[in-house]
Amino acid sequence: MRTPSLYSQDDPLATVLRPSSTETDAQRRVRLATEAEARRVSEQIDEELRQERERMKRNKGDVKLLLLGQAESGKSTLQKQFQLMYKPSSIDQERVSWKTVIYFNVVHSLKHILSTLEAWDDTLDDELLEDSSSVAPNRLRINNNAQQPSPSVSLMSTSTTLSGLSASPASTVNSTRQTNASREQIGNLRRRLTSLIATDAPLADRLSGGLSFSGSGKGGVYVRSGWQARTIENALGRLRSNYEVDYKKRGETYFDPGQDVLVQDVGRMLSNAKDDIKELWGHPTVEGLIARRKLKLDEWSEFFLRHISRVAAPDYIPTTDDILHARIQTMGVAEHIFDVNIHGKSVSWHLFDVGGARGQRHSWVPYFDDANAIIFVAPVSAFDQYLEEDPRTNRIDDSLQLFTQICSNSLLKSVHLVLFLNKTDLLKAKLDAGQKVRKYITSFGERPNDYETVVQYFRAHFLQVHRRNNENRRVLYTHFTSVVDTKATQRIIGNVRDSIFRGYLQSAALV
Repeated sequence: MRTPSLYSQDDPLATVLRPSSTETDAQRRVRLATEAEARRVSEQIDEELRQERERMKRNKGDVKLLLLGQAESGKSTLQKQFQLMYKPSSIDQERVSWKTVIYFNVVHSLKHILSTLEAWDDTLDDELLEDSSSVAPNRLRINNNAQQPSPSVSLMSTSTTLSGLSASPASTVNSTRQTNASREQIGNLRRRLTSLIATDAPLADRLSGGLSFSGSGKGGVYVRSGWQARTIENALGRLRSNYEVDYKKRGETYFDPGQDVLVQDVGRMLSNAKDDIKELWGHPTVEGLIARRKLKLDEWSEFFLRHISRVAAPDYIPTTDDILHARIQTMGVAEHIFDVNIHGKSVSWHLFDVGGARGQRHSWVPYFDDANAIIFVAPVSAFDQYLEEDPRTNRIDDSLQLFTQICSNSLLKSVHLVLFLNKTDLLKAKLDAGQKVRKYITSFGERPNDYETVVQYFRAHFLQVHRRNNENRRVLYTHFTSVVDTKATQRIIGNVRDSIFRGYLQSAALV
């Protein structure tokens, strides 16, 4: 038999694929169905590749902006400010989802307060508070803050020792009675708030979709990109399964966000417990533990507890300020797209908000290749705080280490770099309250403990890191920020937008 030449009409593959002469009708139907499915899959892959090519062609002129920084630095709040500035309608669309987050923030804060009170035996007893060497380890570091005595406590202890005064039997009896009455009061509040505190886990489950991640302790829950829609979908699924028949009877739609049964229940509990929450928040023991740094609450906790009358109102709808203060931890990388108009030219900006915990930072690298700009967010108020993942590492030190990695990364050598020294409002509050930077950062030495000296000291360290890793002589744009301040932050965003756009035009060789 002659071997087929290169130009032969015989197709060996067709010969192999040719159906058998003994093929039955059933086998033929199966074969045709399999071939049709294979064609469908092939055509689908071709279409996806075509769409990907078109997307890449479309996005070639887009600006890709990364928000980087450690967890709780303010990246997600900054993202909300971009959203508010360039896509305000999306904030309104998500507003109802933030109600669940805010309720969770309130309940989780109350749970933390009551747990801390329990750890300290519901008391401000000086002997118990000062005997830190004998208490459980979890009492020594609450909410990732070093439990060192504040200057006022140290002075108070010293003056008492020098005076040599001892309490009289009558004052001791009165003090004991007051302590017992205070404990009883807190115990009654704890019992009355039990049902509300029990909603902490269901609210976390609603937000996360039932998924849990390692390290989701402090903020209580991690969420992935798109959690807003999933929060409604989760509620929708449960409402359908539990109340579908009832809705049909009444001729109503399946889901109105205000009809989420869990959120409704928590709202009613908050309304009923409003006075108890105020009493707990203003209790002398709670205030004393906060003053002595045995109880540390984050800024979002204090914000919502201060505004509990409004948050607990039956007709409560989150304000934009509430949304900016609401806290939820990001898992992975979330992309947000905005159309930004500059000098008559509309450019799509892809803003990537990333999870900042140590275990999530590996997910940043794939976004380095084609990034145009980075805003690095460093919380300067965190000088007295330590990492949740590593209680030995000061958060300012961690920010500097992370900034060093960003500045020295070869993939990012030409990227436009902006530094936000964030949470300046909280830094001022801590310094005004007498917090000494040198107690936590020894290199600060005997410098004046005023705001201007402190922020310039931190700024100098970040500038030094940039200078040591700046072979391309890249400019570092630095801003002092409080990203919950909408007016000031949006003015800064405008300046950042213009500087990024100039760099974008230069890289595109258009100027």
